Amino acid sequence: MSTSVVRPKKVALLTAGGLAPCLSSAVGGLIERYTEIAPDIELIAYRGGYKGLLLGDAYSVGPAERAAAPILHRHGGSPIGNSRVKLTNVKDCVKRGLVKEGQEPQKVAADQLVKDGVDVLHTIGGDDTNTAAADLAAFLARHQYGLTVIGLPKTIDNDVYPIRQSLGAWTAAEQGARYFRNVVAEHSANPRMLIIHEVMGRNCGWLTAATAQAYRQLLDRESFVPGLGLSRDRIDIHGVYVPELSIDLAAEAARLTAIMDRGDNVNLFISEGAGVESIVAELQARGQEVPRDAFGHIKLDAVNPGKWFGEQFAKMIGAEKTLVQKSGYFARAAAANADDLRLIKSCVDLAVECALRRESGVIGHDEDRQGILRAIEFPRIKGGKPLDTTQPWVRELLAAIGQPAGQPVLVKH
Repeated sequence: MSTSVVRPKKVALLTAGGLAPCLSSAVGGLIERYTEIAPDIELIAYRGGYKGLLLGDAYSVGPAERAAAPILHRHGGSPIGNSRVKLTNVKDCVKRGLVKEGQEPQKVAADQLVKDGVDVLHTIGGDDTNTAAADLAAFLARHQYGLTVIGLPKTIDNDVYPIRQSLGAWTAAEQGARYFRNVVAEHSANPRMLIIHEVMGRNCGWLTAATAQAYRQLLDRESFVPGLGLSRDRIDIHGVYVPELSIDLAAEAARLTAIMDRGDNVNLFISEGAGVESIVAELQARGQEVPRDAFGHIKLDAVNPGKWFGEQFAKMIGAEKTLVQKSGYFARAAAANADDLRLIKSCVDLAVECALRRESGVIGHDEDRQGILRAIEFPRIKGGKPLDTTQPWVRELLAAIGQPAGQPVLVKH
């Protein structure tokens, strides 16, 4: 006997976590698709992610917003706002005034969805956002709330299991390369210059490696004047350091010293998660407290890996000046590029189809199911997927810059 599917009458959207170059487009794409194939369904968007859900603070998506939705593809950030809220972290939710003492945040969120008459909730975020969505979906199922939760995978780290490609990651790599294309000219401002480009990526070096690859592709299209000092080698990358590969500081210092002696500058791409354990151990040995966020993650701005690597290498290679530049906020707030727009479109269309048939899950190309684009079951979603350093493109990148591949490191999730 077949069971009829109850068509949703009201759909809610929220974006959460850090920014990525897909949030605005994903919001716009969902609004467009609903307007195209199910214009009778009412749409709202919670302001500031899970914070807005807990507080019942939402935008109403009316005719004017529906008509203007295509504009959102041209913008970065999130028009409806983000926040970092973990619904299972009761203490943090109480401290921030999002729930009252004695309340359970998941129940407050579930009750708010019921109060607002929401049948389907679209969550657009990274592993923390979708882990929170998974927890919420499980809570809703246990308590028979009858709501459907559909996630879209946003993270510039591209580190969500088992999703092949997260929304916004391609654009972030392209933008990080553009950022460094200007920064690298600083090598001409000082003799024996060490330039550190710190790239976002807590546990995963994908973005660092992909940004380095995109930058070298930019250089492939450039012309140079070696006779006047404008050689490719001086503005190329001389080292790429990611959490997944061990770093022999002494050996690398010897290699980089030769490059410094030859070209008068060294340019390094460093993942913000590279060497964090060593840095944290050093800070704790000094008696310094290492701050963490609501999800228990070390606040990498406080640890400052780029500065640490700069200090280590500067002494070892005889740099006269060290410049540390971070492209993360520049890259993650960009509007989606053409590649990401195509990916967003395919994911958004399937997300709406799933909503109409009331199928929960996170939309993505499932690496465990022959790469098929589908609604992946929430319990299978987790963050911290490492960069596969055995992939040919990674090996070719390291070989092209003359860097030994190093030994794989077991990255903790």
